[in-house]
Amino acid sequence: MVTIGMNYHVLPGKEETFEKAFNKVVKAMGGIDGHGETHMFCDINDSKHYLIISKWTSKPAFDSFIASDTFKSVTNWGKEQILSGRPQHEVYGGDEPAGAGASADTCPAGVH
Repeated sequence: MVTIGMNYHVLPGKEETFEKAFNKVVKAMGGIDGHGETHMFCDINDSKHYLIISKWTSKPAFDSFIASDTFKSVTNWGKEQILSGRPQHEVYGGDEPAGAGASADTCPAGVH
C-alpha cells in the first residue's frame, strides 16, 4: 500500500469549480484497480490550497490512473483555468521513497 499526497493550488474564485471536479475524479476512481480510498483537505490558512490523500496498492497503479483516459475525461484544469500552477505529488509509505519531509510510513495529514 502506498499513499499519494497531491497538492493543488487553485486560482482565486475557482475553489468551488475545483471541488466539483475533484468529486468527479473520486467517482471515476470507484472500481479502478489498485485504488483504496481518497480524501481532500483544504488549508485553513490558504483556502486556495488543497491536499488530496489517496491510498493505492502501488505507485504504478496510481500512475496508470493519472495517465488514463478516465482521469483525463474528468479533469480539465487547463481548459477551465483552475490551477495557479502545476500539481505537486508526493509518495508516502509503501516500498516507494518518501516525499520531502515525510517518513516512509506516515502521511502528512495523518490519514491511515
